[in-house]
Amino acid sequence: MATSAPTDRREPAASAAHYLSFALGGELFALDIRSVREIIQVGPMTAVPLMPDFVRGVINLRGAVVPVIDPQARFGRPAATLGKRSCIVILEGRQTAGERGDLGLLVDAVNAVVDIADDRIEDAPDFGSSVRRDFLRGLARLPEQPGQPGQRFMLVLDPDHAFDIDDMAVPHRLPRIAPHTAALAAAA
Repeated sequence: MATSAPTDRREPAASAAHYLSFALGGELFALDIRSVREIIQVGPMTAVPLMPDFVRGVINLRGAVVPVIDPQARFGRPAATLGKRSCIVILEGRQTAGERGDLGLLVDAVNAVVDIADDRIEDAPDFGSSVRRDFLRGLARLPEQPGQPGQRFMLVLDPDHAFDIDDMAVPHRLPRIAPHTAALAAAA
């Protein structure tokens, strides 16, 4: 007599990943902790001529030259102002050739490492975000807090797109024109 093993009808648990949460211009952001190398205090930066506005300068990190990016300016906002809790998040940036190099992100404050389940991250909307959609992995729904009614969201960045070294090296990237818009412009 053959017996079959009981079947498990429970739903598989949603996998969670660790994210570094930080403040930037009054909004909450997160980066997958696997891309973060370390967090350091803001120190002297050396300005480099002819760099894009969002490159605040370079720092010497144990003998390596590391560019410091101002995400506020990178996202088209006014440049960040330094505060008491400002710090630099060192992360690994990606280049098209597959090479990687360290980058520093100037942030207003680092909050905590949080676990966010995959099912709590929704696609970024096509509108209403203060950050280009291709820079985002999505929006993480945060649990409601006592005294703070309503759903809050954290912008989960995609560092390979938001801080792509080759993309940032292009000084003035022209906006992409949709093919039907280009055809209309050519016909006019």
